[in-house]
Amino acid sequence: MVDYLVLGDEPHLQANQCDNCGARFFGRRNACAHCGGREFSTVPVSNTGTLRTFSIVYRAAPTIPTPYVSAIIRTDDDTTVRSNLINVEPDPAKITLGMKVKLDTYVAGTDDDGQEAVAFGYSPA
Repeated sequence: MVDYLVLGDEPHLQANQCDNCGARFFGRRNACAHCGGREFSTVPVSNTGTLRTFSIVYRAAPTIPTPYVSAIIRTDDDTTVRSNLINVEPDPAKITLGMKVKLDTYVAGTDDDGQEAVAFGYSPA
């Protein structure tokens, strides 16, 4: 569903890394928000990381099932990713800051032609 999710034998995220300062971004950039650099390289992002913060969402657009866990993940290579925490009950007693997580993919829907839309989230490791 996003162009920075690379599918295949081992799905992973890829980021645009500033060649000048090393800051990482998802999606296209004209310039680095950190240093203003204009040259970027595409780099793979670690599939494992740590839960930094989360929020349980109870209200969303009508077609979005709730509740779900919105999270910020710090990957093991120090990239920050905004994602959903999946395969865990949306209960604060079941989720702990600092818990180890891993990238997972799942089918988010299917179009009229049977084409699956694949999304990503992070599961407890």
